[in-house]
Parts: sequence; C-alpha cells; structure tokens
Amino acid sequence: MLAYIARRIVYVIPIVISVALVCFLLVHITPGDPLVAVLPADASQELAAQLRTAYGFDRPLPVQFGLWLLRALHGDLGNSIATGRPVLAEVMRAVSNTVTLAIAAAIIGFTMGILLGLIAGYFRETWIDKLATSFAIAGVSVPHYWLGMVLVIIFSVQLNWLPAVGAGPGGSAAWAWDWAHLQYLVLPAITTSVIPMGIVTRTVRALTGDILSQDFVEALRAKGLHERGVFRHVIKNAAPTALAVMGLQLGYMLGGSILIETVFSWPGSGFLLNSAIFQRDLPLLQGTILILALFFVFLNLMVDIAQAAIDPRIKRG
Repeated sequence: MLAYIARRIVYVIPIVISVALVCFLLVHITPGDPLVAVLPADASQELAAQLRTAYGFDRPLPVQFGLWLLRALHGDLGNSIATGRPVLAEVMRAVSNTVTLAIAAAIIGFTMGILLGLIAGYFRETWIDKLATSFAIAGVSVPHYWLGMVLVIIFSVQLNWLPAVGAGPGGSAAWAWDWAHLQYLVLPAITTSVIPMGIVTRTVRALTGDILSQDFVEALRAKGLHERGVFRHVIKNAAPTALAVMGLQLGYMLGGSILIETVFSWPGSGFLLNSAIFQRDLPLLQGTILILALFFVFLNLMVDIAQAAIDPRIKRG
C-alpha cells in the first residue's frame, strides 16, 4: 500500500507543474492590460512603465513564469493589483468559505443521492424507481443559478424565513458555527447540492442494479445469507466507483460555483474569481486558479488512495 501511495504522489508532481504552467499561460494570453485597474486615466507613460516593472510584466514570459513558480513554492503569490493585499491571504479566506459551503452541500447531496440511488436500485422498474430517477434527472437538468433565485424569492422574499445574500450578519465574511451564520448557509448549500445529488443518485442506482443482478448475489441468497449481509456486499462492491464520482463532485464544489456564489453574494473562491476576472487582477486570478487546481489534484489523490484501501484489486492493477 505504501508503494502504491508513493507512486501516486510521484505521478502528481508533473501534473502540478503542468497545472501551474496552464494557469500562468491562460491568464497571460487574454487580451488587455492588467494595470488598467490601478492606473488613473491620465497616467503618464513613465508611471505605467514603473508599475509594469514593479509587477514584473516587462520581463519575458518564461522568466515571469519561473519567478512566479519559485515564489509560489515559498508561499508568495504576490499582491493583488486591485487591493494591494497579499494574494495568498485573499485566496485562503475565500477558499475557507467555499470549503464550508462545499462540505454542507456534500452532506446534503451525497446523503440524498446515496439513499435515493440505493432505493431506486433495489426497486428497479417500479414507481419508486421512477420517482427517485425523476428527482435525479430534475437535479441534473435544472440550472442551479435559476434554482437559487427561486429559493431566494420563496424563502427570503415571500416567507422571510432565511437571509438572501451574504455569509453572516451585517455582510460579515468571517464564518462562525452558530445559527446567526448557519441560516446564511442553508439556501446556497441546498442549491449547490442539487446537481451532485442527481449524479450520485443515477450512479448508485446503476451500480446497485448491476451488482444485484450478478451471480454472486444469487449465490449468497441461496446460501441463506440475511438480506443485511447481502446489502453489505452490495455496498462494498459499489463503493469504489461511487467514491470516485463523489470525489469528482466534491472537487467541483470545492472549485466554487461562480454563478451560485454570485447569486447569494457568498464570499467564496468563485465570487473572488469573478471579481478578479472583471478587475483584470492577474496575480489574484493566477493565485485563485492555482489554489483551486491544487485542491482538485489533492482531492483526486485522496480518492485514489481511498479506492485502493477499499478495493485491493485497484492496488494490484
């Protein structure tokens, strides 16, 4: 197992370097001058040249990439052009809010998806299966930003049960685990969980139905094994594939949804990325994309290790 983990870590290193290169190049090939956000309209050529030198934009791209990567390895992602604050602090503050939202959405979406998928798989071709499948298809098909606006209209505007926007009282971006803050999390978490719920439901349903139709399940029942024992075997065989799908969905949620976070003004990574794009803030844009990409790579590594721990056949392969 240790050898398998070491191999996976070695495989991750070139992926991380490639991700860093892609993040750097994607930002630099976009048109426009990133210093427009901080330069006054009547700025002189001398001032523009000084700022360009200060941010290193006057150097060749390979040199810029090398210096940026070297600083990033030391935890220095530069300073935001728009605010002047360190990029790493800005990104980590936003990522912590996105992680909070993603965990809440994952608990809702994965729990509902697994339950609906197992029920639909055990009762295939019945009205129960059709009802659960309808929920899954609706979850995948409905635009989540539209669902978020509908929930705001119903529960915030008409019923006045939950706050519509923000992450805390008075527009605070600092999170605390109390009801004053949790009520701001309810609507964005439900909205974010809908698509993962639908995908997990369909995946678990297909896995459960396929496993129940296999010969070893019939053999277990023929030997008189209790249905709870059969259920444990179904869960064990379905777990690796379901875990991979849930890992990918959690990665997407950790990446932050620009649309959902914008609808609810949730101060997460998606909202920060949206601001960086519109302000043409290159250091902040690069840092945000890099951190989110590294989160996704790290999460995939953890899923691979968990799959190998659950199913030894993957490790042997």
